[in-house]
Amino acid sequence: MEHRIAVVGMGGVGGVCASGLVAAGHQVTGYTGRTAITEAIRARGLEVKADGQTVAHPIPVKDAPEAGDGPFSLVLLATPPNFLVEAARQVLPLCTDDAPLVCFQNGLAEELLAEAIGAERVVGGIVSFGASMWGPGQVEKTSHGGYTIGRLSGEIDDTVRKVAAVLGDSAEAEVTDNLRGARWSKLAINCAISSLGTIGGNRLGALMRHRFVRRLCLETMTEVTQVALAEGVRLEKVSGTLDLEWFALDADERLLAGSPSLVAKHTVLLAVGAKYRRLRSSMLAAIERGRPPSVDFLNGEIVRRAVRHGLDAPINQALLDEVHAISRGEHQSSLETLRGLFDRTRDTLRGLSLAA
Repeated sequence: MEHRIAVVGMGGVGGVCASGLVAAGHQVTGYTGRTAITEAIRARGLEVKADGQTVAHPIPVKDAPEAGDGPFSLVLLATPPNFLVEAARQVLPLCTDDAPLVCFQNGLAEELLAEAIGAERVVGGIVSFGASMWGPGQVEKTSHGGYTIGRLSGEIDDTVRKVAAVLGDSAEAEVTDNLRGARWSKLAINCAISSLGTIGGNRLGALMRHRFVRRLCLETMTEVTQVALAEGVRLEKVSGTLDLEWFALDADERLLAGSPSLVAKHTVLLAVGAKYRRLRSSMLAAIERGRPPSVDFLNGEIVRRAVRHGLDAPINQALLDEVHAISRGEHQSSLETLRGLFDRTRDTLRGLSLAA
């Protein structure tokens, strides 16, 4: 069945998603948020690079929703999280009464949007493929994967099944009764990989070859896991394999430079870096385009909730501060900048260890 679909945000994830749906025969309208992207797609189509090939898809695009567009039976929101609520409010008047709005953002987007427009219209969509935008109207699918669809309530209703069926026309799509757990597990990964990639200024594969980067990754995910458990979240394995509670450093591992368990964790991170070696941080791309990074919705969210639960999150705080410093032009993204952050946080962690 053909659906009339709005894809709001035509960066990496939105572009890859829109192209897959068009190829599957759906009627898609894209909203770019930037005139340069709109003009590029109108001129040469949406260029999608995957598996060594580049294909151009003709897709109708506009800068922003306008009266008379639609009506849309499905909306896919692929904007940065800091533009999510505004984007949803712009497109909502153009939807059918039962059209779901699907959050593709990293962070805890469903909670944010449900508060703004009501939970009944909100569906969560967790993206497991890698994607990036390398130029206006030019996107790359950097790794394979699909979608996980669900609601914060855990209910798998007809709307959830409908979204999964539509997205399943272009990639693997599964439903979950624990969207919250899956979202928090993805948040742990994003807090580490997106922010480290922004500060380090390189793709994931190159960064993960460095032991100190992998250590920061483990420490970041440990803090997120602790906050998630304090929130009562039942964490899901990422991509069905990565167990965040296993990754989390225990009290002994936090003090040790090496151990059999740490070797195992570093080995898994090396494999992750190899698999997603082409992944480049979307926050770094946002800074390069002069746009605000979404770090407040990632590491910032962890810092705020850690305070609420009386927990320490010094690594997430350091990443939050450094990304903002880079965004303000005070520091440059580089491996040396990331190494400096690592060195500074050693004193903080030692102090917390002694206090405990």
